[in-house]
Amino acid sequence: MRPQQVGAFPIALILGCLLSLSTFSQEKIKFGRVDPKDFSKTGFEQDTGAHAVIISDIGETTFESDRTNGIVLQFKRHTRIKIVDKNGYEAATIKIPYYKGETDEIKLKDIKATTYNLEGTQVVETKMDSKSIFTDKIDKKGRVIQKFTLPAVKEGSIIEYTYTIVTPYKIHLHSWQFQDTEYPTLYSRYEVVLPEFYEYIFLRSGYVPIKENKSGGHQSFTIAYEEENSYGGKTGHTQFYNINSNTTNYKWEAENIPALREEEFTTSIWNHVSMIQFQLSAYRYPDQPVKPVLGTWFKLAEELNKEEFFGEGLSKNNPFLSDKVEELTKGVSNDTAKARRIYNYVRSNFTCTSHDDMYLSKSLKTTFTSHNGNDADINLLLVAMLRKAGLNAHPVILSTRENGVTYEMYPLVGRFNYTIAALNTDSSWYFMDASEPYLGFGRLDYNAYNGHARILSPDVIPINMDPNTLVEAKSTYVMLMGDSGKIKGSFSQKPTYYESCKVRADIVKNGKDAYFKPLAKGFNMETTVSNGEIIDVEDYEIPVQVKYDFEMSPDDAGMLYINPMLSEAYKSNPFKSLERRYPVEMPYLIDEMYTLNLIVPEGYQVEELPKSTMVKLNEEEGLFQYLIQQSEGTVQFRSRIKLNKAVFTSEDYSTLRDFFDMIVKKQSEQIVLKKKA
Repeated sequence: MRPQQVGAFPIALILGCLLSLSTFSQEKIKFGRVDPKDFSKTGFEQDTGAHAVIISDIGETTFESDRTNGIVLQFKRHTRIKIVDKNGYEAATIKIPYYKGETDEIKLKDIKATTYNLEGTQVVETKMDSKSIFTDKIDKKGRVIQKFTLPAVKEGSIIEYTYTIVTPYKIHLHSWQFQDTEYPTLYSRYEVVLPEFYEYIFLRSGYVPIKENKSGGHQSFTIAYEEENSYGGKTGHTQFYNINSNTTNYKWEAENIPALREEEFTTSIWNHVSMIQFQLSAYRYPDQPVKPVLGTWFKLAEELNKEEFFGEGLSKNNPFLSDKVEELTKGVSNDTAKARRIYNYVRSNFTCTSHDDMYLSKSLKTTFTSHNGNDADINLLLVAMLRKAGLNAHPVILSTRENGVTYEMYPLVGRFNYTIAALNTDSSWYFMDASEPYLGFGRLDYNAYNGHARILSPDVIPINMDPNTLVEAKSTYVMLMGDSGKIKGSFSQKPTYYESCKVRADIVKNGKDAYFKPLAKGFNMETTVSNGEIIDVEDYEIPVQVKYDFEMSPDDAGMLYINPMLSEAYKSNPFKSLERRYPVEMPYLIDEMYTLNLIVPEGYQVEELPKSTMVKLNEEEGLFQYLIQQSEGTVQFRSRIKLNKAVFTSEDYSTLRDFFDMIVKKQSEQIVLKKKA
């Protein structure tokens, strides 16, 4: 994904932000030093209606000496925010997530927070009481959130807070987010002083220009060492020695950063927020060989396949599966047919208790006997059963769309959040997710189509789960005719595959009648629906087919107004914003075909028809057809919307938005029938 410039802003906004920023760029921002002029309106307030503005967000990570842990990471943060109006009060509730550790070895300390209000020409400060700080546990692994709300906040207040986190884990070099997802930021700076002992890879995202400055330095560390006797026991005497290191000093700065709010058709907003993350890749201690930390994909696969809560159970004989697998595959010689039977059994007989899990929550045997588990429990059980049948099956790890991207170059297991099953036959690969109750064999939910994934086979094969390979096709046919002052019609539709999955789920939950009941409300005149039928509900390999009859009762005013799209028209543009600063990421390609055949009611004639049109989107990227004609008392109509790619750049956004604007307008046009004189 290539870097892009942030969309254009009004000149007044740029000048206003620059004027507001001048003091921040030239002076060191100190906690507690707030001047009356700091309460002046910023350009963001004047021109964007922001409810709060982050005046400055400054972070620093250094490596420091520690008597107990040797060298530790120390992260400091100082943030100053202006509350513009009441809708910005939420910005005064601060949440600090961090990993506390199972033995509290990671420390969050030195929390200070103050609210400043301008009363006349005087700045009045209200300090937060330490008793206002609360701790919420996230899980048993030591992840917590420290939370507090600043006092005396009102419209126009300036708040600031600072804190420090100290950790002995070098892998926890703190990431930095230059861009907020709610409020604009005037100035953001992050500094890291990196000793030569530690090698990191830098992972960057976003489109905001970041200024980087890199310089060299030097640092000395004092390390405490407790002496041991000849038997290896501690003597109680502590020795101290110094280690000198060259350092690389990094400073990143960004200015006038608009908030990046999540919009429709986004995988994860965190793929696009301007930020920098770090991954420890190697230790380089003096007089010692380089010690890699990051490893390789082969090493990661080996570790996962030996992991108790992942692949260890797959290497066992698993005799508890024998009878069921033999029963399912009896009389079947084709490998794909065997796999289909096993997959259908697991999908239909095991209930998924939670998604978004890459690791097992219990043993394969417990999952098999309890008939429930998370997605990893169910899909790794599927792999075990396929292997028990003598098939070539492997786990696949991936990251779902909302979880964000993975990096093909770097085996970062923390980037993955989901496990599915893969089968390799002589002819092809099949990918399966038995945790989803309505997916057919070889089908995955569209959330799995998020780029790079890995098959944990001996070759650790990379695969690209590309949404451009996923086509969601829908076809609709409608027949209309007049009868005794009514307009009667028949409706037949094959929804898209994923729409069909939802139809199946709705029917199981609410029944078929409940599915048809609300359909009449989609028509633009009084309508009744009858003879509803849904075909192929039990065949999860293909879309369902929905059929029903309907009868519309038009007003007796001498004119009939009929929208040929009936209830299937796009009634609003899915792209609301005037501009977009990151790509449009649709989950699949679309191909929607709608056909109508209207027999003009007796006693009426066609007064007006919409005009036919055909529009291409960027030549080959999409197509909209709207074709209509009349002949001998009938009107034939066809509409088709086809998108040939799923991801559009921010530069293409206005064209895509205009394309759908035109579709919405065109699909709202009506056929006008007039009573004959």
